[in-house]
Amino acid sequence: MPLFPGIEARTVATPRLAANVLTRTGQDDSAPAIVFVHGNVSSSLFWQDVMLAAPADHSVWAIDLRGFGDSETKPVDATRGLRDFSDDVASVIDELGLGAVHLVGWSMGGGVVMQYALDHPVLSLTLQAPVSPYGFGGTRLDGTRVTDDDAGVGGGGANPDFVASIAARDTSDNALASRGVFRSAYVSGGYTTGTEDTWVESMLSTKTGTDNYPGDAAASANWPGFAAGEHGVLNTMAPKYFDVSGIVDLADKPAILWIRGDADAIVSDASYFDINFLGQVGVIPGWPGEEAAPAQQMIQQTRAVLDRYAANGGSYREVVFEGAGHSPHLEDPQRFVAELVAHVTR
Repeated sequence: MPLFPGIEARTVATPRLAANVLTRTGQDDSAPAIVFVHGNVSSSLFWQDVMLAAPADHSVWAIDLRGFGDSETKPVDATRGLRDFSDDVASVIDELGLGAVHLVGWSMGGGVVMQYALDHPVLSLTLQAPVSPYGFGGTRLDGTRVTDDDAGVGGGGANPDFVASIAARDTSDNALASRGVFRSAYVSGGYTTGTEDTWVESMLSTKTGTDNYPGDAAASANWPGFAAGEHGVLNTMAPKYFDVSGIVDLADKPAILWIRGDADAIVSDASYFDINFLGQVGVIPGWPGEEAAPAQQMIQQTRAVLDRYAANGGSYREVVFEGAGHSPHLEDPQRFVAELVAHVTR
């Protein structure tokens, strides 16, 4: 693994899996812990710069989820939502004896840490470009499902050429290979870095197949002809399996920091990864219209749930990085770290 100076990897064996965990070299493992959870088609490698810049009086840990990075590859039961992942994170935290931690989740990882907070006490939550509390695709603004089978959602929506490029470990700049997708979707235009090969290596660590990425699909009588399956990564975020809006009713509500870029192509009210939006703009033919297949209003959904969270006694702060895409921690790392430090030391 391409580790930065000052970062080391450990294998943490738990009753659930053997997990790869990155830490900061020489840290005090007994210090208050910040735990980083990556998103889909990525790994803990993406967190290295932030880990190195995190407060010195905290320990930092970044966990590879099952089927990503150097963690054990195990099947993902999508009918549990993101619980396979959040339970794995809990098993690592328990094995390390960290107790209550500050959790930082990116994209799908934002959903993982929200699910974790429903099941375990946490010190704080930081959500970077998080999946909507109602999942990815197939819901109206209030979280109600568009169809009873979640048509257009899950494993059937993955581009097969992209999946094949991961399996083939394609490092080219082809538009449908990891490098091309990183440049067009993970970051905004104009982003440059000398560490792009590390990010591509991280993406290529994704294990592909029915039980992992992207998962399976079911036939549907509804447009576009497929619906969510029961296995694999993309189906974990189907709304029939995943709904963490229950955080609004937590008795003990950790403070939430929500960071997002206003040029995000993935988590957006006009997401180019939302099948219904692609139908709306004509990329996928036969779209049946707004009533039958509305684009998901992801940002508005998250804000509505967090507003209810605050109304019920919690607190949150929304921070928008102007001009940033799906990865503010890469695109403006100094500002991201400053916001994170202020949040975990408040």
